[in-house]
Amino acid sequence: MMNVDRNSVEIVRGCGSSAAVLAAAVRAVSAPYVYVIDGDVAGNEGRLDRFLARAEATGADVVIGTKRSRRWRNRLYFAFVRLALGVPVTDTQTGARLWRTKTLSYALDRALSKTGAFDLELLTIAAGHGARIAEVELPEQLTPEVGAKPSRRFVKATVNDTLAIFYRARLLGYYAKCLVPQPLDHEPLVSIVIACPKASWMLEECLAAIAKQTYRKFEVIVVPDGLGECLGDAAGEDAPRYGGEDAHCSSDCLRQLGFASADMRYGGVRYIPSGPVRPAEKRNLAIAAAKGEIIAFIDDDAYPEAHWLEFAVKYFGEPSIGGVGGPGVTPPGDSYLARIGGRVYDNILVSGNYRYRYKAGGVRQDCEDYPSCNLFVRKELLEKIGGYRTDFWPGEDTLLCKDILDNWKRIIYDPWIVVYHHRRPILGAHLRQLGRYGFHRGYFCKRYPSNSLRLSYFIPTLFVAYLFSWGILTAVPEPAAMDAWLYVTWKGYVSVPLLVYLALVILTSAAKNPVTWLLTAVGVVASHITYGIQFFCGLVARKAPCEFIGADHGSAKSGC
Repeated sequence: MMNVDRNSVEIVRGCGSSAAVLAAAVRAVSAPYVYVIDGDVAGNEGRLDRFLARAEATGADVVIGTKRSRRWRNRLYFAFVRLALGVPVTDTQTGARLWRTKTLSYALDRALSKTGAFDLELLTIAAGHGARIAEVELPEQLTPEVGAKPSRRFVKATVNDTLAIFYRARLLGYYAKCLVPQPLDHEPLVSIVIACPKASWMLEECLAAIAKQTYRKFEVIVVPDGLGECLGDAAGEDAPRYGGEDAHCSSDCLRQLGFASADMRYGGVRYIPSGPVRPAEKRNLAIAAAKGEIIAFIDDDAYPEAHWLEFAVKYFGEPSIGGVGGPGVTPPGDSYLARIGGRVYDNILVSGNYRYRYKAGGVRQDCEDYPSCNLFVRKELLEKIGGYRTDFWPGEDTLLCKDILDNWKRIIYDPWIVVYHHRRPILGAHLRQLGRYGFHRGYFCKRYPSNSLRLSYFIPTLFVAYLFSWGILTAVPEPAAMDAWLYVTWKGYVSVPLLVYLALVILTSAAKNPVTWLLTAVGVVASHITYGIQFFCGLVARKAPCEFIGADHGSAKSGC
């Protein structure tokens, strides 16, 4: 048994239940044990001796501080934890825990929760791996902040996370078999590519968020139509306007966007004017100019979380992985109608098995198609396949993913690789965007079926066909020879699928605000009809409107 004393422990303070912060902190720990304490709990460092004594006496890999609760709900909750998850604890919320460093690292590599039941998930993973868990009772009073009654939102998040942990641990067996990439032997340079028509407040928001990345070895390449309208005075009179020549953003411009001067050693922000072409051509210009081993694609109307690069880069130590993606979550600051658009995309009836693209959560998994608003790809692989196809928009990212898979490389989804992606407001802009997606998916189903020919893509079209048939059947007048009751019964049977569908729409669109509820439900139905019609149009079309090079991505005459 290892001798456990203060010299073998490193203290990590202030992480709370922040998965990202704790994961980053533990990577820097060299001691065999780590003592994790919340920043808002008084006197925790003075309790360390109790944890050390308990660990040495029991040989435990994890020692959890507990505080006996008199609330029946807490006792019931932890009874479920012990029975269903096999975690022998009575409390996880005292804000103090002593971990064997290698056990905590093992658990963090597999954890998915970020808040709520994050501590419980770590303990579940550790227990499933055979770690010994012990408790030490802490009779001291907690600070008022920690002892305060948790909010309803926190309680709801904890319950949802706990059920998700049970599902992953007991039903999926996920933690024992999930992908854990090989460690990197060096820190690769990442080239972040942003294709955009011109400067905007969203581009500035994106660059400001990139400047706060915890992984610092990166460069940024922005590809606007022209430099003058993107940089203004910073571009200078002699700056190139088109043709792929690049210019560095000035130091003043960088500082205004939140970049420190030290970032310039990795290339800082470069602007490559492309002229009025579509995103695929812009990204290909950036790929050719990129210095990094990994290309990170993000849209100018999205911005990343601080650990975006850190969580994505770690996968590229695994040679079989060619691409990595993560969710594009609706930003909390979006307009009301845009947030409704986000709720529609989040709806399980709309996104189905692909809901993970729009909602943080789910499990790490292989995927066959991922959008370029949040996609990492090896540069050497992009060069091998020739970059993006330039004869389609949208849909060029679907074909890129097809080419990655055709080269026997995997595409991995990780729920921690988060960007916030601004949504189109409901209904007009949202439906126009969805209609373009539907048309190209229908077209790709027959022309590039390997990652597009899926039953789930046909369901909205089948629904529209049912609505059309239902309208005709219910409009048929009552035949003279048919009994009136039989006629009504027949109409009722024909309407049952529609009634079930509407009930599911109402149920999955639920919200406290009745206006939000109504708009979401209307958006779901309108999305199904729009996608279904456009998918059918793409399925029977001889060519896609943007199939041939020459149309400006923002032009009304492009047909897109």
